[in-house]
Amino acid sequence: MKGNIIKTKSFALALRVVKLSRFLQADKKEYILSKQVLRSGTAVGALVR
Repeated sequence: MKGNIIKTKSFALALRVVKLSRFLQADKKEYILSKQVLRSGTAVGALVR
């Protein structure tokens, strides 16, 4: 039996959001927006758990 699909997808989303946040900070020098994206994107995984 596979694991919980919602947990798996929320974890994958969190990983993509972290990568996006790092990209925004490093390449685009956008710090405020990247922090907000990081908080909102990883909140999904926190609410699922």
